[in-house]
Amino acid sequence: MAKLTTKARGKLSGKSFVFPRDRRYPIHDAAHARNALARVSQHGTAGEKRMVRVKVAKRYPGIGRKR
Repeated sequence: MAKLTTKARGKLSGKSFVFPRDRRYPIHDAAHARNALARVSQHGTAGEKRMVRVKVAKRYPGIGRKR
């Protein structure tokens, strides 16, 4: 996964995050989208899990699908 510095994170648009107001779970690239799925499965509420899955699936249709 590419390193996301504080400066680079600050430059990302709101569309690059699952929760733009809080700027949580960046999904600007496929590696970070996979990481968002992993982190929310460990620490997220049921609603957060659902939202991350929906946003990742919309932006990266092949990620997170069970085969």
